[in-house]
Amino acid sequence: MRQKIFTLEKSYREGARKLQEAGVPDAKLDAWYLLEHVTGVSRAYYLGHPDQEMDEDQEEKYQELIARRQQRIPLQHLTGEQYFMGYPFFVNEHVLIPRQDTEILVEEASKYLKPGMRLLDVCTGSGCILLSLLKLFPEVAGTGCDISDQALKVAKENAKRLDVPGVCLVHSDLFSEITGNYDMIVSNPPYIPTEEIEKLQAEVRLFDPMIALDGKADGLYFYRKIIKESTRYLRLGGRLLFEIGHDQGKAVAGLMEEAGYSQIMVKKDLAGLDRVVMGMYNKE
Repeated sequence: MRQKIFTLEKSYREGARKLQEAGVPDAKLDAWYLLEHVTGVSRAYYLGHPDQEMDEDQEEKYQELIARRQQRIPLQHLTGEQYFMGYPFFVNEHVLIPRQDTEILVEEASKYLKPGMRLLDVCTGSGCILLSLLKLFPEVAGTGCDISDQALKVAKENAKRLDVPGVCLVHSDLFSEITGNYDMIVSNPPYIPTEEIEKLQAEVRLFDPMIALDGKADGLYFYRKIIKESTRYLRLGGRLLFEIGHDQGKAVAGLMEEAGYSQIMVKKDLAGLDRVVMGMYNKE
């Protein structure tokens, strides 16, 4: 028998209190997003009907999700969704959660893409970079590759969700299964130095896939490999664009210059930190 009646407001306040006590960042915001996810109510409806009673199933589901968020399970793993470039991407524990910083990479790549070009996304994960670019440029031929079969399943689901039918998704250890030449290669590879991973917030350290975080000893392992191998797959005049850690711009730019790239630029994110390195390949 139901012992306690919860209204929308009481449920939200109780959820926010529990998350705050657990030390969850943005506790009030997360409590709201979970309430919205469970009930489907908008902020405007909530403000107009705070005393509306939640049904028992909704109440139980909400309290269950609050308890899981208290364990620092990422909000996006609980809702199964994260918006990126304005598109709703499905996410789970097998892929990195798309982050706003990565939108800088999409914005920079979009300055150079043209209809008819061929685009390759290395370490595609959820497919957020590749699929966002293909939504912007539907006449571009896009391929994404990843070493994780589980990540590719997520990317395929997102291609279906976003109605990008022509995308090619390949199980590949970097370029091992890639053929042909491309006008542009983009990548957000693992770039966290191994010893730094333990210092990350719990949501990342405990729940993001380690294979997508660990950039080996100095964080540059995958940049070295991708830069070295990319020249066999880029057409002359083609461009390579990376997301980078805030302190990796100079090092990655130097690696690209050594490999024959020119017009190398480092772009900053909204916080003023280095976020993207790009260059054009022109070495015969």
